[in-house]
This record gives sequence, C-alpha cells and structure tokens, in this order.
Amino acid sequence: MSHAVRLRDITVRFGSHVAIEGLSLEVAEGEFVAVVGPSGCGKSTLLNVITGLRPPSQGTVEIFGRALVGLNAQAGYMLQQDALLPWKTSLDNVALGLLFKGCRRDLARERARIWLHKVGLAGFENRYPHELSGGMRKRVGLAQTLLPGPRIMLMDEPFSALDVHTRHAMGNELLRLWQEDRRTVIFITHDLEEAISLADRIVVMAAGPASRTIGEFAIDLPRPRDVAEIGLDDDFCQLHRSIWSCLRDEVARANAQPA
Repeated sequence: MSHAVRLRDITVRFGSHVAIEGLSLEVAEGEFVAVVGPSGCGKSTLLNVITGLRPPSQGTVEIFGRALVGLNAQAGYMLQQDALLPWKTSLDNVALGLLFKGCRRDLARERARIWLHKVGLAGFENRYPHELSGGMRKRVGLAQTLLPGPRIMLMDEPFSALDVHTRHAMGNELLRLWQEDRRTVIFITHDLEEAISLADRIVVMAAGPASRTIGEFAIDLPRPRDVAEIGLDDDFCQLHRSIWSCLRDEVARANAQPA
C-alpha cells in the first residue's frame, strides 16, 4: 500500500507552548480520513504541517514517499471560512488556481466552467459571492480547490457553518466527487456524525496541549453512502458510541490534570 502522507514523531512548538508532541500518522493514497478531537487539540496545526505552512519542530513529513520541503504542491486546502474574492464571479474564483499556475485565462475559465457544472452550479457562472447562498459558496469553494488537481485534499471544518440540511447535501456532493477519482482526503471536523458518515477511518487526537493521536477507528460501512440516511444504521450507532466514549474519556482525563 502506498502512502500519500506519512508523519513520524511530529512535535510542533510555538515558543514555550507545545501544540503537538510525538504524533505519528499514515494516510494511504486514496483514503478518506477524518480527524476529531477536543477543541484546541491541534487539528488545524496538523493540517498546517501537512501543507508545509508550519514546519514541525521535530519529526519528519513525507508526501508520496518524499520528504516535504517547503510548501506541499500536491495538496489543496479548503478552510471553514470562504476563500472567495468578493469582486470576482464564481467562474473567475474557480479559475484562480490555474491562473496562479500560469494557465491561459481562456483555458482556465473553460475548465472552471466544467467544474461549476460538476458541483451543480451550471447557470451561476456570473454570480458574485454575495449573490450566492452559503451552500452555493461552499460548492464554488470545492470546485476552486479541486480544479488545479491536488492529489491530497485537506479540509478544515469546511461545512461547519452550514445548516444541517445543507451540510448533508455538501457531504454527499463531496463523496460523489471523491468517488470519481479517489483523491486522498484528510477532513477535520467537530461533528462525529459527519466524520463517520464520510470517512474510511477516524483518527482521534488527545486534548491539548502537547496533543497526539490516541485512537483510530475503521469505518466499515458500505459505499456509496447517503449522509442523511447512514446515521440510521446499527453499525453507525455502535461506532458513534465507541468513538464518543474515547472522546469523553479523553476530555475527562484532560480536565483531571492539575492546572
């Protein structure tokens, strides 16, 4: 099995504060991994290490078998906040990644149009962000992230600000696109139901400071999945109880530590 991401004994310090300590993680090529953990446990820092935005204080980062030096050119990064430029249309926002790579504007816009169709926004090419709903803006952001062709998708709570119905719709949209070409996905979320519904595997991080991974759970649920329906499955409920118990025990352990 080839690995898209391999982290070995990663420690990240911010001055005297240790955000992550001794964390190791392997993610196979094409795998969908969700990362959960208490607030402040270093989930976003983990993604920043994988992108190269935050080099670790100790440890090694390998991307497709090669040591990461500088920024990770194989990764696309989708944040919780919209990364759309308000003065550009949906079409031009999606085309930005190719333009930054030196692609001709007409070709970039042609490919951006295809991706807007893929995410269900045909006919909205000339709309500006303020003219779109929250779910539509997320679809534009998803197309914008996927268009340059990243082999790894890093997603930091991308749907957390959406209402539950729109979140389910975006989860199904993400799974549909992922199943087309099986890019590697590392998905950060506070929503345990969302993690189980989407992922192949869930990684649980310890409460900070000095966080690390403390548990992994394989999600042996059938695909394709309907995010709105999978929660009714008995196996889903058992997984939810097991992972929630791990998280609850970790929060209790952290709260019991002397200040």
